[in-house]
Amino acid sequence: MRRDRLVIYSIQLGLFASIFAGWYLATQSGVRRILLPPPELVWREMQGLWTSGRLWASAVVTLNEIWQAYSIAVVAGIAIGFLVSRSRALVRIFEPVLTGMFAVPLTLFFPLFVVFFGIGPESKVAYAATQCFFPIALNTIAGFANVDELYLRASRAMGASTLGQFRYIYLPAALPITVTGLRIGFFICIAAVLGAETLAALSGIGKSIALSAELMETARLYAWIAYVVTVSVTLNLLALAAEQRGDEE
Repeated sequence: MRRDRLVIYSIQLGLFASIFAGWYLATQSGVRRILLPPPELVWREMQGLWTSGRLWASAVVTLNEIWQAYSIAVVAGIAIGFLVSRSRALVRIFEPVLTGMFAVPLTLFFPLFVVFFGIGPESKVAYAATQCFFPIALNTIAGFANVDELYLRASRAMGASTLGQFRYIYLPAALPITVTGLRIGFFICIAAVLGAETLAALSGIGKSIALSAELMETARLYAWIAYVVTVSVTLNLLALAAEQRGDEE
């Protein structure tokens, strides 16, 4: 098992090293800096954003929006998903509806969020919460609705209460799928907040990325993107590691 993990980590590191090497070689082969700035220039911009405080000022706004949106989506998604999963009729009615709504690109409706909630953080929170609600609700429904009926009958025969069934039957069976939905929803929430900020916002990391693009400050644009990619990949790897450890236990 440990050897397999080392192989996986080596491949992942090799992939990132290949991307970085290709970037460096492309900048040395005559590609214009306005399109692809060299890595050392982007690194200097990253240092400048870090030391000047601009990174932290924008990050505070974005992280606050992500936290609020994700909290709303988790509470609503798990509650609605669990209630729907209590009845097979409700599952047959609502699961296709939620799946179909999840397939619709909500970016088309973002102007409506701006109209209703304004250009401030409220529209980003509402938009991102709506986006990440669906994977959380759908995975919660899948987790709780597919519990083996034999386990439930056996627990009832042994006199288990409703709370006991939830604790010892439903929760262990549904938890892995529900946690997967929470992980997917979290990263959808990050993408939704950043995307919304690039479209219409007063502040935040997404707004800073859009402003750098408008001003053709390519090195700074890549610096912002590098921070976002680094944090997103790190969080995803940590979430996967925690999820795998939970499955092993």
